[in-house]
Amino acid sequence: MAGRQITLEPYDPAWPARFDEEAQRVRATLGAVARIVHHIGSTSVPGLAAKPVIDMLLEVSSLAALDACNARMQALGYTPRGEHGIAGRRYFIKGDSARTHHLHAFETGSEHITRHLAFRDYLRRHDDAANEYQRIKFAAARDSGFQSDSYSEQKTAFIERIERLGTGGLTLIKSNAE
Repeated sequence: MAGRQITLEPYDPAWPARFDEEAQRVRATLGAVARIVHHIGSTSVPGLAAKPVIDMLLEVSSLAALDACNARMQALGYTPRGEHGIAGRRYFIKGDSARTHHLHAFETGSEHITRHLAFRDYLRRHDDAANEYQRIKFAAARDSGFQSDSYSEQKTAFIERIERLGTGGLTLIKSNAE
C-alpha cells in the first residue's frame, strides 16, 4: 500500500500565525491538561521549505488526562492515533488526506520533548544545517515518489545526527515521527 502523497512548499511566513491560532484552540479545549504548546517541525524554522502541515508539540500533565479528552479533541477536528510508534506519545492528526496539523503530545519531562526542541533550535541557529536539511528533504521527496512513509525514512539519518548535536551528544531514542 502506497503512503500518503506529500508536497513541499517554500517557507510561508503565515505558518507561525497558523500555529499560534491552533495552539490557542488546543489550550482552550484541553484546559489544565495542556501545559505548553511548542511549534516544531520544518514550519517552525524560518526560511525552510516544508510540507504545509503545522507540527505541534504538546506538553501535558498526564497522558491519561489527555486520553480522557479524546472526544474534545475530535470535536476540534483531530483524529487520535494513540502512540503511533513512539512509546509515551499521543499523536493526533487534523485533516485526513489534506492534513493541516500534526499534534505530538508527551508528558512534561519526556526526553522526546528535549529531542524535538533540540532539532528545531539547532536548525534555527545553523543556516548551513537548515540548508542541508532542505536539500535532503527535496531529494527524499523526489526519490520517494512523494510518498510520505519513504520520504520520512530517508530523512532519519540527518535528523538523528542533528539531534545528537543539538542535545550535546546525548543518546536519544529513534523516532518514526512525521
